[in-house]
Amino acid sequence: PAQPILAMFRTALGLACVATASAFSSPALLGVTRASRASATSGLSMQDKSFAMPFLSRPPALDGTMAGDVGFDPLGFSNYFDLKWLREAELKHGRVCMLGCLGFITQQKVQLPL
Repeated sequence: PAQPILAMFRTALGLACVATASAFSSPALLGVTRASRASATSGLSMQDKSFAMPFLSRPPALDGTMAGDVGFDPLGFSNYFDLKWLREAELKHGRVCMLGCLGFITQQKVQLPL
């Protein structure tokens, strides 16, 4: 009875790894280009609007050159900080969050002292 559960767990873990890896690939590998993004938002009223939030104007620093850049900056941080620094901070906070989640799950199975 444990074999189907183990196989299902391995399949789910493998699919989660593939989904995570696709999040870090460049838009060119996923078939999203600046031209396809521009054609989706063509028109005079949409030229300087954000693709992510069409009711806000596109921040000048977010020009679509970075992977995953769709102009989402509702608080305007890109106007005051360097984009490379913001990207590093986001990656660092995401990794700390993943470690926190791992610690939360580990506490359910491992009790100290052993």
